[in-house]
Amino acid sequence: MTITLVNPEGLPKVDLYSQVAVATGSRLVFLAGQVAVDADGNTVGVGDLATQIEQCYLNIATALAEVGGSFDDVAKLTVYAVDWTPDKMALMGEGVARAAAKLGVTLAAPLTGLGVSALAGPDLLVEVEATAVLDG
Repeated sequence: MTITLVNPEGLPKVDLYSQVAVATGSRLVFLAGQVAVDADGNTVGVGDLATQIEQCYLNIATALAEVGGSFDDVAKLTVYAVDWTPDKMALMGEGVARAAAKLGVTLAAPLTGLGVSALAGPDLLVEVEATAVLDG
């Protein structure tokens, strides 16, 4: 594994992510922001933040698999959420948990969440980009 996740003493422990990722691989992989669109180009989960975040994470897993990686290789995630308010954190956690269950992994890479006014399409509520580090 190329990523070691760390939660240092003196920093809060957050259920949704780790505070630090130490990468030891040799290939950096930068994924474009993934939105809740399926392989046919259809928006998934219109009006449903949990379903949209789940689809974003599933899309990331698909992209990583194409280059020989997985969520174990993710060093950093950035989440852009439309009209973000703290009360939406539970929905975000629900979507991440559903994606983790479908993928059979623990999703805990460091994460930065940002509120934005809009994304590329009017029905998109969230976009997630990832940076991964792979061996070889």
